[in-house]
Amino acid sequence: MFVPTESILEILLRGTIMYLGMFTLLRVFRRQAGAIGIADLLVIVVIADAAQNGMAGESRSITEAMILVTVIVLWDWVFDWLGFRSTFAAKVLEPEPLILIKNGRVLKENLDKEMITKDELMSQLRQQGFENLFDVKFCMLESNGKFSIIRAEAESNQGNKNDDQLVR
Repeated sequence: MFVPTESILEILLRGTIMYLGMFTLLRVFRRQAGAIGIADLLVIVVIADAAQNGMAGESRSITEAMILVTVIVLWDWVFDWLGFRSTFAAKVLEPEPLILIKNGRVLKENLDKEMITKDELMSQLRQQGFENLFDVKFCMLESNGKFSIIRAEAESNQGNKNDDQLVR
C-alpha cells in the first residue's frame, strides 16, 4: 500500500511536466475576465481528467496527455473567439440575461424557468444590500449564474411596503 509502483523520479517528472504544460496553456489561452463560469468549470474538469492520464503512469504517455489537454484548451479558445467575433455564435454559446424582478415585481414565470424560489431570490437581494423588492428596478440572472441588481429610484419606493403583494 505504501510502496510506490512507479519510480519516484518519474512521478516527480510527470507531475512537473504536466503542471507546467497546463499552466502555460491556460496562461496563454484563458482570459481572466470575471468569475469562473460554467464553461470554465467544464474545461477545468475535462482537463483534470485528461491530465490524469499523463500523471498516473501505467504506460500512458505524457505526450498523449498534453496533446489531449491542448485540444481541449484550443476548442475552448475557439468557442470564446467565435462568441467574441460573431453575434450569432455569442447568442448560441451564451444565454441572454433573464429578468427576475422588474420595477419591484417578481416575474414568477422566469423564477420557475430557472427553478429559483422566492426565498433564494430574496437571499440574493439581501446579500447585495437590498431590504425589499421595492428597492429593485431590475434583477437579472446573468449567463455566468450571478445576479445583477439595479436600484430603483428613491421616490418611487414610498407607496408600497408589502412585498408579498408584488409576486405574480
